[in-house]
Amino acid sequence: MYASNWNDLSTLGVAALKQMDRSRQARGQLLDRAGYGPRETPSIVLHAEPGLKLRRYAAAETTADGPARAPADGPAVLLVPAPIKRAYIWDLAPGISVVQRWLERGYRVYLAEWVPLGEQHTGAGSDADAASDDNADFGLAGYGDRLLRSCREQIRQDSGEEQVIIAGHSLGGILAAIHACLYPEAVAATVLLEAPLGFDPASDCFAPLVRATPDARRIADAFGQVPGSFLNMMSAAAEPHAFGWERLLDRTASMTSPQALNSYMQVERWTHDEFPLPGPLFVDLVESLYRNDAFTQGKLAIGARTVGPQDLRSPLVSVFDGRSKVIPPQSVHPFHEAAASVDKLLLEYSGDIGVNLQHVGVLVGRNAHARIWPAIFNWLETLRTRDPAKTDTQAEAEPNAEVGVKPDAKAPSA
Repeated sequence: MYASNWNDLSTLGVAALKQMDRSRQARGQLLDRAGYGPRETPSIVLHAEPGLKLRRYAAAETTADGPARAPADGPAVLLVPAPIKRAYIWDLAPGISVVQRWLERGYRVYLAEWVPLGEQHTGAGSDADAASDDNADFGLAGYGDRLLRSCREQIRQDSGEEQVIIAGHSLGGILAAIHACLYPEAVAATVLLEAPLGFDPASDCFAPLVRATPDARRIADAFGQVPGSFLNMMSAAAEPHAFGWERLLDRTASMTSPQALNSYMQVERWTHDEFPLPGPLFVDLVESLYRNDAFTQGKLAIGARTVGPQDLRSPLVSVFDGRSKVIPPQSVHPFHEAAASVDKLLLEYSGDIGVNLQHVGVLVGRNAHARIWPAIFNWLETLRTRDPAKTDTQAEAEPNAEVGVKPDAKAPSA
């Protein structure tokens, strides 16, 4: 199915794509049984509502009775995954868990776990009388404003922290950036990991598909909720190298290392765990962002407000992969440069072996955990401990920092 057929989806085609999602999830369960399932950090569901579970993690500490878990007492951080696959890519296994890296640094760690609309909601904060999924707003405003605001209020009640650090990856980075623009006084820092914020047709690999689609609403209307398999097919059509050949090359390179091969297969298992994207969110992403580049242009409508990089004032970290065609540097740099933040850090990630998809390497790559994440934490710690009296002078002297973080083992290339 190519772009020219997007607007002619038959009932049979819609049903077939939804069945593909179920088949892929079943294959993922087989990989679970083979030992490639996630090994997640213990957590509790602090709050749940349609489309969302807010998880809180506890740091490990040793007691007289053996290992135990206790809440940290540092700053609160809210992790924001992309709303197209399960959130455990942030917590895949102990050695490559972003959740555990934050915990090790003493942060109070919370994660916005997006769940399919209609999925059973359990845990603290559930409301049996909540509005039905069908009547709720699940576009960019619903996710970037309403649901993340709900997370932030629950974190405030749980931790007593009035501000949070917000960190998002990929489409989750878009949501994190939107929230930081809407509520600058409530965000202590913003960390954006390969987040597509600008959409220059000359560099955006999805531009030809978007041009071939007169109106994304017709696709959303056909599906209701757009299947993950459909999104996979469109991604592979837009950039077959990243979603095809790179994965094969990485698997070949991983064969010489049991550790790399194991992480490759763990990510492979995760790729089978997609779920559908709500129709309103699909429409907003395609029309407002990919087609009109409204966010970087400062014209993104979120409810009654219009936001752009001029509204992002918290300290900002942006991580990009200079080799990526999925999220090219041109999708990151203009927003980063235009952001109103006084303190900025721009980091270049150069890939890993054993990550399956280089786009998630910043979350699961061992070099990313050895180099990128320490650089982020050290920078945040510098901001926390900086003498407030010297802040203005330092900001004028060093308003930006750009760091290229090179791995010891480079990702395979064609």
